[in-house]
Amino acid sequence: MQKDKHPEYHPVVFRDRAAGYAFLTRSTASSEQTIEWDDGETYPVVDVEISSESHPFYTGKARTVDTEGRIARFERRYGGEGGG
Repeated sequence: MQKDKHPEYHPVVFRDRAAGYAFLTRSTASSEQTIEWDDGETYPVVDVEISSESHPFYTGKARTVDTEGRIARFERRYGGEGGG
């Protein structure tokens, strides 16, 4: 890597307040807020709105779109046999 060209890469805690979950990783993100971690060290903490702990795709609470029901409802409403 070239000197002074890349941002600083350091340990950061990401905290998902909706799920009450936090994890320590390395990142270029920075924050004025800090948190004391389980190892006794203090790290910058970045609050996020959603993470894998609260995202519907990862939690299994994802909604599926009922496209067949929508088509049937459209055909009932507008009398569709597909002809024009």
